[in-house]
Amino acid sequence: MTPIRSGTVLAARREDVEFDTVDGLTLVGELALPVDVAPVATLICLHPLPTHGGFMDSHVLRKAAARLPALADLAVLRFNTRGTSSPRGTSEGEYDGGTAERFDVAAAVSFARGRGLPVPWLLGWSFGTELALKHGPDEQVEGAVLLSPPLHRTSRDELARWHGSGRPLVVLVPELDDYLRPDAAREAFSIVPEATLIAVEGGKHLWVGEPQVRRVLDEVVAAVNPSRSPLPVEVPEELLVAGS
Repeated sequence: MTPIRSGTVLAARREDVEFDTVDGLTLVGELALPVDVAPVATLICLHPLPTHGGFMDSHVLRKAAARLPALADLAVLRFNTRGTSSPRGTSEGEYDGGTAERFDVAAAVSFARGRGLPVPWLLGWSFGTELALKHGPDEQVEGAVLLSPPLHRTSRDELARWHGSGRPLVVLVPELDDYLRPDAAREAFSIVPEATLIAVEGGKHLWVGEPQVRRVLDEVVAAVNPSRSPLPVEVPEELLVAGS
């Protein structure tokens, strides 16, 4: 058995993808699927703020795609929102502060459903949580997992739409977050009493370091495919992608 480290990449079927928004833009991304089995659920990843370095390869989302198809039988769809670049390429359009990005969220959900991917969940991180909260209620998704929600762009009315929606909302709030810490988060999310709020001791907004990444991925899997939680810390060597 080989320990899972920061740079570990596990076997998956990986495919570069593109899909179009209803306002005429082409977005670029990657779909990662389990090798030998059908996925049991799907993560549609919404990345941090592109004007501050966020993109589809932001490290927690990249590691979710690197590990979770093999460890948790999940499909992982990552993509660059409008105007965002990564080594995969640049999505057309321009950043719009979370407003026109509603078309990006809709296009990603439509792509996942068109590919027959099961049980789609939104996985938002920082700015991505704003997209999930603002636009998720309009989409056919199972629920949402939020990492470090700043609540800078989500109105109280938008947040309240999740109450009574029947869609799980799992909120990971770092104890040492730069923008929204657990006590303030509990007050803000009190209008969605069914939300599950998890305060992460010692956590920071960017989830830097393998222990924080492992905690995040464990909580994501506990929400989306609890039968595979907690995740292993070692894997057979044959699961490793060469060079990782």
